[in-house]
Amino acid sequence: MNRPHLLLLAASVAMANLAHAQPAAQPAPATHTQPSTVFDASNPFAAKSTLPLEYPAFDKIKNEHFAPAYLEGMRQQAAEIEAIAANRAAPTFENTIVAMERSGQLLNRVGIVFGTLSGSYTNDTLKALDKEMAPKLSAHGDAIRLNPALYARIKSLYDKRAKLKLDAESAYLLERYHTDFVRAGAKLSNADKEKLKAYNSELASLQTAFAQNVLNESNASALIVDTRAELAGLSDKQIDAAAAEAKRRGMDGKFAIPVVNTTGQAGLSLLTNRATRERLLAASTARGSRGGEFDNRDEVLQIAKLRAQRAALLGYPSHAAYMLEDQTAKTTKAVNSLLAEFAKPAVNNARKEAAEIQKVIDAEKGGFQLAAHDWAFYSDKVRARRYAFDAAQLRPYFELNRVLVDGVFFAATKEFGITFKERKDLPTYHEDVRTFDVFDADGSKLAIFTFDPYARANKRGGAWANALVGQSALLGTKPVIANNLNVAKPAAGEPTLLTYDEVRTTFHEFGHALHGMFSNVKYPRFSGSRVPRDYVEFPSQVNEMWMVYPEVLANYARHYQTGAPMPKELLDKVQASQQFNEGFRTTEYLAASLLDQSWHQLSPSQIPTDVLAFEAAALKKAGVDFAPVPPRYRTTYFSHVFSGGYSSGYYGYLWAEKLDADTVNWFKENGGLTRKNGDHFRKTLLSRGGTLDAMQMYRNFSGRDARVGPLLERRGLTGQ
Repeated sequence: MNRPHLLLLAASVAMANLAHAQPAAQPAPATHTQPSTVFDASNPFAAKSTLPLEYPAFDKIKNEHFAPAYLEGMRQQAAEIEAIAANRAAPTFENTIVAMERSGQLLNRVGIVFGTLSGSYTNDTLKALDKEMAPKLSAHGDAIRLNPALYARIKSLYDKRAKLKLDAESAYLLERYHTDFVRAGAKLSNADKEKLKAYNSELASLQTAFAQNVLNESNASALIVDTRAELAGLSDKQIDAAAAEAKRRGMDGKFAIPVVNTTGQAGLSLLTNRATRERLLAASTARGSRGGEFDNRDEVLQIAKLRAQRAALLGYPSHAAYMLEDQTAKTTKAVNSLLAEFAKPAVNNARKEAAEIQKVIDAEKGGFQLAAHDWAFYSDKVRARRYAFDAAQLRPYFELNRVLVDGVFFAATKEFGITFKERKDLPTYHEDVRTFDVFDADGSKLAIFTFDPYARANKRGGAWANALVGQSALLGTKPVIANNLNVAKPAAGEPTLLTYDEVRTTFHEFGHALHGMFSNVKYPRFSGSRVPRDYVEFPSQVNEMWMVYPEVLANYARHYQTGAPMPKELLDKVQASQQFNEGFRTTEYLAASLLDQSWHQLSPSQIPTDVLAFEAAALKKAGVDFAPVPPRYRTTYFSHVFSGGYSSGYYGYLWAEKLDADTVNWFKENGGLTRKNGDHFRKTLLSRGGTLDAMQMYRNFSGRDARVGPLLERRGLTGQ
């Protein structure tokens, strides 16, 4: 969700983008022809975009432009870096560090757009190019980070940093460059550098393959049924959509329910046919481990081993130890302690919730024990009994555009004074993408925001944010920030009605957008959400608080047909049910986080041979092997950690939630949704990017360290 830093070359950055306006230029149809390597001025990446804020010219960009732009971008940056390293003048901050910050702009432009399309609107040509470029980009990055002459210049500046009289942001940039290079292997022997390059190259290819397998497997794992009766519980429109999906797949007369990226599936809360529910969950959990061309088990084992070997080469006991050293958690011990602290009370809560569900099943004379595929269906019944409402009652009040404009934007205007105006003139890569100009409180242009809400077969799962253009005073750029969701698109003419969780996700991702739009830093290395991975979720989680804030909820939660506000009694029930099902939610999240740590705290000699057996043993050892609550992600489709940027870092959501829960209390103690509070949050934290230590940034905002009590209370874990 962060913009890739120029130097770090997050090459085939799987980021997303959006926009609305005219139907955008779409990548050319999939072909298997050899891509051109000719790069000239006609290539749309050859110069900065002339559109507002350097917004990408999606209407001009085609498949064939990427390969030559990538190759030329690497060539140009290699030349720029070589000029820096070979400079006969003594190293200065300007001729070394600042020069590196300015390097690679062509490569950055192509990488961002390629990552956007690869994530949001891919095709066979882009997939093939992703596989081809991943190892090349890895090698390019290694050539920079392992350049001895370049590191020598950085080190000479670092060693005399106290005498350079740098401003605070520049001094921190120098420190970060030194740390980045050392962690990347700059101090290794030449022989070990060659080993490291081989590891990095192979990992780049394997991670790309894993991601593509997840997307292909999700498309191949749709639940196919023969009759409407098997889909009882879904609305007629939902069943018609399943029929249309099956027809699109060449199975006219049948019904297809696609699976989403998480283990849980939306249909599980609606389907009355227990056998259908069981089949749907089985299709989800078998992804990547059922054999066939998209099976990810071998990729998992190879990635885990290579990461462990790379960590050992760099002097660390495990990949997790290597990764966590550069996060706010710092150590595996700290992370293990956090997860263990929550595991037992979370599972205890889940067991209590399961017992309540079982009572409902028994009262209905179901004659079976609760299984994972029953949880969502029967927990809604428990909710209905306890709070006299079910989740389905909320959806008519959560129409997508109203949630976005009258909820998300409304809260941001109240908190920060910013305003939004949709524009239709910017090109987009898909007709569903919308674009908005964002204006600061003084009326000046702050940013462009793009919004891509709908799921597509060629769009990766989940929700994310990224910068199409990152803010930097050095480069003179203002932010263009994208949000992606994966909401099911309704039939033409039908409203998009969101679930409660989808509304929360919309607010969450916009929290990342605010982090990017408010960035006010000099150097690209620190722009927006370029902060430690276990801190990056903090601002986005804080923004979720406004979803149920009375003033905000009353403004957007209106019936899509009548415009009537959500009845106060229903609103009160929503508020009262905030901790409902929290045992399930915490347990499924912890199980995934513990799997991430289990895989990445292994030494090279500890890598197992059986992925599923290792997964089961790890969950049991951690005490979260509660069958009715499977992990939010199982290993073979856990893209966050095996192909995304969250390896050893999935715990970060919980780590950041400690800051989030404490911040929510801070807002409540200081008057809630006010400009004064918003301006303070923006000035001390959101605008600072990665320009100083993350925890110091938090203390600057709140005046103290975060307390864990608010988080325990939020998750209903006090007294457990």
